[in-house]
Amino acid sequence: MSEEQKPVRIRADRDVCIGAGMCVMTADQIFDQDDDGVVVLLEPEPPAQYADLVRRAVRACPSGALSLVED
Repeated sequence: MSEEQKPVRIRADRDVCIGAGMCVMTADQIFDQDDDGVVVLLEPEPPAQYADLVRRAVRACPSGALSLVED
């Protein structure tokens, strides 16, 4: 199984989020924003098919509010 297809778990620090929305623009199946623009995880443990998108969203987060949880 390639790195892009391994299942991932996501952590979102809502106190660090600045509401840039890069996560939503990258993977709106996994991330959303509340009324204040703060990240909301729709799928904390998304299906493996979204692993690459999730990794891109984590890298794109300007505040560092998103991280992958390693097993």
